[in-house]
Order: sequence, then structure tokens, then C-alpha cells
Amino acid sequence: MLLSRKFVSDYIDIPNEVDIKDLANRLTSLGNEFDSAEKLINATNLTIGKIIECTPHPDSDHLKVCKVDIGSEVLQIVCGAPNARSGIKVIVALDGAKLPGGTIKKGMIRGVESNGMMCATEELGLDHKFLKDEDINGIKELDDDAKLGEDPIKYLELDDEVIDFDLTANRGDLLSILGMAYEIGAIYDKKVKSIDLSYNENNEDINNIFKVDIKTDNCSLFLSKKALNVEIKESPNFIKNRLIASGIRPINNVVDISNYVMLETGQPLHFYDADRLGDTLVVRMAEEGEELTTLDNEKRILSDTDIVIADKKKAIGLAGVMGGLSTEVEDDTKNIIIESAIFDSILVRRTSNKILRSEASNRFEKGLDPNRTNMAIERACTLLEKYANATIMGGKVTYDKTKVSEKDIPITLKNINDVLGASLTLDEVVDIFRRLDFKTKASKDSIIVTAPTRRLDISIKEDLIEEVGRIYGVNNIKGKLPIVPMKKGSYDVTTREIRNKMISLGLNEVLSYILINDKDVHKYTNDSFEEVKLLDPLTEDRNTLRYSMIPSLMKIFKYNKKRNVKDISIFEIGKGFYKKDTYGENNKLCVLMYGNYYYGIGNKKTVDFYIIKGILEELLDYLGYENRYSLVNDNIPKELHPGASASIKVNNDIVGIIGKVHPSVTKDDVYVLEINLDKLLEKRVSKMKYKEISKFPGVSKDLAFILDKNIAAGDVISTIKKAGGKLIKDINIFDIYTGDKIKENEKSIAFSLYFEDSKKTLNDDEVMQVFNSIIEKVEKTHNAILRDK
Repeated sequence: MLLSRKFVSDYIDIPNEVDIKDLANRLTSLGNEFDSAEKLINATNLTIGKIIECTPHPDSDHLKVCKVDIGSEVLQIVCGAPNARSGIKVIVALDGAKLPGGTIKKGMIRGVESNGMMCATEELGLDHKFLKDEDINGIKELDDDAKLGEDPIKYLELDDEVIDFDLTANRGDLLSILGMAYEIGAIYDKKVKSIDLSYNENNEDINNIFKVDIKTDNCSLFLSKKALNVEIKESPNFIKNRLIASGIRPINNVVDISNYVMLETGQPLHFYDADRLGDTLVVRMAEEGEELTTLDNEKRILSDTDIVIADKKKAIGLAGVMGGLSTEVEDDTKNIIIESAIFDSILVRRTSNKILRSEASNRFEKGLDPNRTNMAIERACTLLEKYANATIMGGKVTYDKTKVSEKDIPITLKNINDVLGASLTLDEVVDIFRRLDFKTKASKDSIIVTAPTRRLDISIKEDLIEEVGRIYGVNNIKGKLPIVPMKKGSYDVTTREIRNKMISLGLNEVLSYILINDKDVHKYTNDSFEEVKLLDPLTEDRNTLRYSMIPSLMKIFKYNKKRNVKDISIFEIGKGFYKKDTYGENNKLCVLMYGNYYYGIGNKKTVDFYIIKGILEELLDYLGYENRYSLVNDNIPKELHPGASASIKVNNDIVGIIGKVHPSVTKDDVYVLEINLDKLLEKRVSKMKYKEISKFPGVSKDLAFILDKNIAAGDVISTIKKAGGKLIKDINIFDIYTGDKIKENEKSIAFSLYFEDSKKTLNDDEVMQVFNSIIEKVEKTHNAILRDK
């Protein structure tokens, strides 16, 4: 939003001593950040002069030597402009003048002294979109009433100052000069002036000759009036200059009035050539594939989510975005239909993102005040009568389904002071609302505040508290220590314990984007869900909320591998998002490992399935799920290797996946683990009981079995545990062999078993009895063969 000081000063008296940057900083203190605050034209040491003599340069076929009277003296200036001639008044940049193109200095041009420069409008620094050919190709010619020696910028009424604001999305009211006037009024305690809505109407009624047919619920308000016998001509300087300061190119008086009113009130208007429109205007949804040529002479292909303005036969405009070429106001236009309306903000945004962002669509997207909709059409009639000599037809075509009214919001002084941490009095609070032009009814320590319809962002008492804080000034609120009793919170304790456990296991925590490409959202899962896509993504690569976190960690892996990081052990605790009838999210833990895993100083192992499986077991045991979980080769996503992956079951319910990323995804040996923490932690665990470490030594025994390749190692471990009973304390796999010494469809798994009795020292006979029982049980259950070497 570009705020012109001159424009807003039409409606609020800003003290003359207030510097433009001070004003910008004061508005920033109210929550409105700015990018720049400067003069519209940054040029110095300029004056008005008159060429009294103009002769050819003796050593050039295109330069001229001019004598220029600037009131106090006559200067000799060499000029190359084709329109330089005696008798015209011009803009003179004196010696030392600073222009956007550089500093002007006295000098010799082809042997002739030159004491300054005569300026074209382009050289003052205005954007090229505001300039005509004569503003670029020749010096600026001023009218005869220009006084010699005076400031040409003031004469041209371009002595304006502009603040470029970045507004928050909820403050659509500030996309208008009137809205900004109310903000400034609150700062300096000034009253906003009334806008002139006076004009005359003839005795005809537009309702007798013109009608509006609304065929969609996506238009809640539509007003229309008619202006007759308009004269298309150049706009007055004050309108042109205010448009330029606001970043809009002047075209002609009628089009400029439309833009001027939009900037004043925040309500976009559209003017139609009434003689090319016909007697009916229709608001409807576009047909799929319908074509419309817009004012920029571009053919647009529409969809059924676009709102269009149409005549009886075809679309003539994109509602809220841009009008159509067929009813454009041109130099020969005589009669005008004025449109002031409110359309569905979401659909306007979708259309503008797809087709064209415009000043109008920006305002429709943020919501409009119905009272300003009526004000805008009345204001347009006032200006058309005054500056286009129009006759305004009586009556107004009205379609109104709005239910917007001023909101009465009760609030207490205690509410305000408790939230702000302030000690404001009732009189101070009431005065703040008065400065904001909010009506109030105060009694004892409570207030009923009436929020005006222009402030669509005000709906609850917290909004009012924010307003009080803004105007009172956050810097004026003194900090103080809390006086309420406090205790240690219990929120997120388990998550923090999981994080600490993963770090203690040697993994590094990462934080990744929750936004991924929609092509990746259904990867690494077999769950059925509908993805959650953004309506307006910043990039197509991040247009959807993730479901699995593995795609996010895979991006981190690829980023690090490209930078020659060879060992990666990372984890993240985050959220996955989905739509299953309703929108939802769940908490997840995701682990990715690659390269070497360091488990102590000087100790490392190449990451494989058993390393990441060990990480999983350590975590689940730590959380109290020992002997309640298992790994099953079932429901494996296609992105994981089917022979080196598994689903994680706790209490026979799948809570996650673990395994190697499929070679079709990456040729690297990457291992991943993902657990749905919500599903896992809903399975309650009893209080953990700690046992005293045994005082008696244990016995280790190793053995290996030859098995069918399809038998899972986990099933064998379960059999060993049952056969070993209470004496067996630990089982580890330390080797898997599938070489040429055994059959192709077989594998050899070597186990290390640890036996211990907490009450006594075991002897060989006791250990061997259990050991032989284990061998017999595994051979019988799994048709295994004990490997002797």
C-alpha cells in the first residue's frame, strides 16, 4: 500500500512539523510496517526558468545554446532537446542539483559554457509507466502562469511524500486512504473529515431502463447507477498526481475517477460503456472453458469457479479482477453504468492467482465493508458530475444480501489490564476507543464497544484488547514479574524424554519443512487418506502438508550427501497431516541412518538393518514396551526394500515401519524408521520396575542354525526365549551367512545367548541342559539344522 501524504491530508490534518519518516515510524508502532518513506520526487536545487534566446550550437548539428531567465539572473545552458525554443517556461536544474541520474555541474559542452540543465519529466525520477512520449523525448514545457524562480515541483503539485507499507492480511481497511486517515487520527487525536457525496440527479429512474440479474450466491451486494453525457478528457492535476503517488497510471478523467474512488474508500468500482452493454447485467458463474477478452487484450479461458459479469449473451468481465474489452470506456463513450459490488473473497483470490493479480482483486480478497460499497458509488457520481460534466440518472439498482452490522462487544477493564499487564484507568481506555472512532458505553469497570463495519477484523474482546495495546503503545507498558503460583508443567514430557533418548543414542535432531510436493505425500505409507494441499503455495515443490516425515528427511539426506557428508544419523519429532472425513494430524518420530554409526569413542559400525533395529528396541524398551512389540514382514510400502523391511507392531497393532529404502528410490544404503507416536503412546504402560543388577556371573554361548530363507529371525528369537525360560537374559544376532557353503534357498543365522540366575552362580550342567533344550526346540519348530562349523 502506497500512502500519499497529500492524499491522506485531504481527510486528516497532519501537523506540518511531522516528518514523513516520523509518521511512518508512528504508524509502524501501531503494527503497520513500512519499506520506505520518501519524497515522490527526490530532486534538489530546481527552479522555474524561461528561455529568452535559443541559437544553434557552433560545433553541433543538434545542440542549442539557450539564454534562460530564472528570475534572479540569466544563465547560459546548452541543451539537446528538440523542443527547446525561445518563449517557453521550463524546469532548470542549477549547478549542484541532485537528480536520480546524478549531480548537475557547470561545465563546457563542445567548447561552450553550460551552467545547468533543462529537464524532461523523465529526468525527475518518475516511473516510465506514468510518462508520455513528450515527457521522455523533450524538456518539460510549463504553462504561462508558472512564476520564474519558484520551485517547479510545487508548481506541478508533485511535492508529495509517499510511505510504502507492508500491511497484515487482516487489515483490509488500510487499503484505503480513509482507513489510513483513521489510523493517523488515532495517533494525533484528529478527527477524520467527511467525504463529499453531494450531486444532483435528473428525474429519470435507472430501475425503469436497466436491471441486474444475480444468478450466484457468490455475490452478496451489487449496486448500479448511470451517468449520462460524460465528457472524456484529461483529469485535473490533483487526481493525476494522487494516482501517480499511489502507483497508478492516469488514463483519462472517467477511468481515473474509478481508480481514485477505489483508493479513497477501498471499494473497487467498474465503469461500463452503457451503450455497448445493453439493458441487463448478469452476475453468474462462468461456464467451463468459456472465453473472455479482458481489458489488457488477453484472451482468458475460464473455469466454473470464476465469477463473471455478463450481458444477455456472453461474459463481459471477471468479477473482482478485471473488466472485459467489449464494454471498455473509450474516448467516444457518452453514457456509463457504474458497478459497486461485493463478491466472494476466496473465489476472487483463486481467479486472480490463476489469471491476474490487480489492485481491485487485492481489496476484494481481504473483505469489503458494505457501507463503503454504497459510499463509493455515491462518491463516483459526485466526481463524474464535477469533473466529467455528467448528468446522474435518478435511482439506484440494488441487490443486497449482506448481513453486516456494527458489532457490540462487552469488555471489562480487568480483561484489558490482565492481558496487557497494564494499569489503565477506565477513562484512558474509553479515550483510546474515542481516538479510534469506536462508540462506547461505559459503566463502572465495564464497557460496551461498538466496532464500526469498516473494521472487519474486530469481532471478539481480544481484538479490542489488541487495539488498546496498539494505541496506548506496547513500549509504555511496564514489565513486571508474574505473581501467580507456578508449577512445573507436564505437557510434552514423553516427547522430551524420547528426544533425549535419541540424542543419547548418538543421533542428531533435525527440523525439516512440513511442506512437500504433492507427488511425494503418499510415499512410504500404505494408509488411505486425502492429502492436504495449500490453496496458494509459494512454490509447487512445497504445495502440500506431509503425511509421512520420511520424504522430508530424505531431502536432508540428499542435501548432506551432495556436500560430501558420509555418515548421517538423524531424527525428527514432528507432525503428519491428512484428511479422513475431517482434517487431522498426528505426532511422529522419524529416523534416517546412512554410512557409519558411532556408538562410542573410536567405535563405529556400518549402518544396516540391525543397527536401526537396535535403535528401535532401545527406544521401545526405554518407554516400557519390552516384550510387547514385534517386527512383521507385512504391509510394507513399495518405497522400502521388501527383504530388509518390516512393520512395527505393539500389542499386535501396527504403529510404524522400519527398513531399507528401496534401490529404485536411491542406490545408497539408507535405513529409515517411522513411528506414529499418537498410536504408540495411547498403549498404556505400567510403572516401570527396576531390578537390582545380579551379583552372580552369567554364561555366554554361541550357536548357529541353517534355516529356510523365508523364516524370520524374529520368529527364531521368540522360540529361543520360550525354550530358555527365566535363565536366558539376552539374545543377539551377530552373523547372517548366505554364501556358497549352504544351499541357495537357505541361510545361516548365528546367535549369541547370555544365561544368568540372579540367586546363584550357574554351573555347566544347568546351562547345557537349557542350551540343549533350545537347540532341540528350534530344530523341531523351524526345521533347522545346527551348524557345527
